Amino acid sequence: MTRLEQVQTLIEILLNEMPEVKTKAESVPKDLTSQRQLLRALMNIRPPMPLKSSFLTLQDQLLQTETKEKGIVTLKDIGGKSQIKTWQGDITRLDVDAIVNAANSALLGCFAPLHNCIDNAIHSAAGLQLRDACNKIMEVQGHEEPTGKAKITPAFNLSSKFVIHTVGPIIPINRQPTEEEESLLASCYENCLKIAVINRLKSIAFCCISTGEFHFPNELAANIALKTVKNFIIENNCKMIVIFNTFKDIDTNIYKELLNDNNNKV
Repeated sequence: MTRLEQVQTLIEILLNEMPEVKTKAESVPKDLTSQRQLLRALMNIRPPMPLKSSFLTLQDQLLQTETKEKGIVTLKDIGGKSQIKTWQGDITRLDVDAIVNAANSALLGCFAPLHNCIDNAIHSAAGLQLRDACNKIMEVQGHEEPTGKAKITPAFNLSSKFVIHTVGPIIPINRQPTEEEESLLASCYENCLKIAVINRLKSIAFCCISTGEFHFPNELAANIALKTVKNFIIENNCKMIVIFNTFKDIDTNIYKELLNDNNNKV
């Protein structure tokens, strides 16, 4: 089966589950790039419901091939002797014990088709099992995920073993965070690390929680993140490798400056 045939078979299965979007889907060009975008969009909007083994087998083959093609990044590739590191790039490429997802309070991933947020990127690369796993957690919990808390799931088709989902504070545009919001952001990092320790993880990669879509000021967020992680490592005699994953140049420059400051070294 060719890549295009794989993608089109997966699309057909999803359209049979969601016939209400079939007309729009039929207007999408039949080239591989357009069809792959359509598949991702359909996966983004599909609500949690039982997953067919025929779909999962084919989906996993496709996603695992794409993961390898993007290039898996190991700790050795990142290099450096410091326990706290920074790396710029696609977090879904990282071969670590856990990556951290900046989730929303529903904890089910981003339902906006092809949205460029990290929540969408992680769920799209992990596969539909990730939304299903999150849904099972939320059904048991019975309420939205509070800001500052965190949950762990398998990573499925990602390079990492687990995904830790945390909900950061949302800051209104043109307003500085309050002390409570700063504390909630710190709680995101602390609770992710606590979960990592409980699960005996040896490495974790944090995205820039609450920046971007949630409008937390980048430099303040980085300072809170680094201070919280440093304090946790010292207080718990923690040997875990911590990576601050950045995507935008602005965050990369901020973290590099902070990590080059002797006062922030562990």
